[in-house]
Amino acid sequence: MNHSCGYHCIKIEKLGVTLDREQILRNINIHIHCGQLTTIIGPNGAGKSTLIKALIGEIPHEGEIKFRDIRDDKPIKLKIGYVPQQLSFDKNTPSTVYDLFASYIGKSPVCFFKEKKIYEKIKEQLAVFEADSLIDKTLGDLSGGELQRVMLSIATYPMPNLLVLDEPISGMDRNGMMLFYEQIDKLKKEYDISILLVSHDLEFAYQYSDKIILLDETIVFQGTPEEAFQSKRFKQMFGNIHYEGGEK
Repeated sequence: MNHSCGYHCIKIEKLGVTLDREQILRNINIHIHCGQLTTIIGPNGAGKSTLIKALIGEIPHEGEIKFRDIRDDKPIKLKIGYVPQQLSFDKNTPSTVYDLFASYIGKSPVCFFKEKKIYEKIKEQLAVFEADSLIDKTLGDLSGGELQRVMLSIATYPMPNLLVLDEPISGMDRNGMMLFYEQIDKLKKEYDISILLVSHDLEFAYQYSDKIILLDETIVFQGTPEEAFQSKRFKQMFGNIHYEGGEK
C-alpha cells in the first residue's frame, strides 16, 4: 500500500441540492484538509446523507467540488472511497469476503476459481484493518464490526484522496466502535488522506475528530470539537453535553 503524497486540497463551494423542487441543502462550503478527520453531525432531516450522496455523485447538485495538487496548483481528478451505513445482501449467501473483494478488483468471474495473486493481494489489504483472517468467511457470518473493516479495506484500495463514511458504526457494540475509530485514526495519520464522516455518536466524534461541522440544511457552525460542543447551536441541537478530550 503506497502512502498518499499529502499535497492536496479539497474544497466544497456553494454546494446545494434541490430534489422535487424542495431545497434540501444550501450554500455548503467546506475545506477538507488532508490527514484530518472532519465529522458532520446534526439532527434527523438535516441533510447529512444527502450531502454524502451529492459528494459521491449519486444525486445532482449545484456548486463545485474542487481538488487541487498544491505542488503544481492544478485541478486533478478526485478519487473517493466510500463506506455506506450498511451493505445489503442475502444473509444466507455463500459468498465470502474474498468473493466480495475480488468482484471489485478482478477481471475474471470469481465463482470459477481463486487467483493466487489476487488472493494474496486482498489478504494484504485486509491486514491493514486487522481483517485478513476473515478472507474465507461468508458474509452472513460477519459481525457488524467485521463487515465494516472489510468495507474499509475495499474503500481504500487503491488509496483514495477522500474517504467518505456514512454512519459506518451503526449497530456496532462499544468495542467494535472503538476499534473502528482507532483504525480511522491510524489511517489518517499513516496515509495522510482526507476523511469525511457522518456520525450520530457524539462521544467518539468529540474524541477522534479534528474538525466538527454542525449541519441543518446549511452549515450552522464548524470548528474544533471543543469549539463545536461549546457553541450555542450545538446546545440548541443536543443540549449541554461535555466530554473530556481524548488524544487525537
